[in-house]
Amino acid sequence: MNSFIERYVKPFKDKAILAAWITGLILMISLLWILTQPVQSRYLMRSVNGIFISNNDGRRVVESIQQKQNKTNMMGYWYWMNNNTDKMFVFTVFQDGILVPLGAVVSADGTVKEMLPLSAHAIQVFDSLPESILIMYSKRIESSVRNSDARGSRL
Repeated sequence: MNSFIERYVKPFKDKAILAAWITGLILMISLLWILTQPVQSRYLMRSVNGIFISNNDGRRVVESIQQKQNKTNMMGYWYWMNNNTDKMFVFTVFQDGILVPLGAVVSADGTVKEMLPLSAHAIQVFDSLPESILIMYSKRIESSVRNSDARGSRL
């Protein structure tokens, strides 16, 4: 009986404990990520405004837009622009294995007016991004706006 426990139960128990630790860590990290979304959004807004200031651009983002996410939406943050009806979607693109932060200025009718690089590295590599990639992201952003308007959200 003792050999049965040592042979079958003990390895299973060790694996179950390891699985519980991994599951617990993943749950804690997920919970931390979800609970810090407003703080992340605020600091990202400050960073975007800092980029605008350093580039002597008069535009500013003023408030985060809370949006219901569905499976088709892109990962990023929506912001209202100051003193107009435009919105900005801040997102990242992979270029040569490095995340490149970009902002898309979206008009009130839901069309992407302009794509902006939002870091020093993004400014350097923005011209080397394929036009087809930028068009693809523009279409996805516009479709996200149309889908959210169809659902009746504030975006």
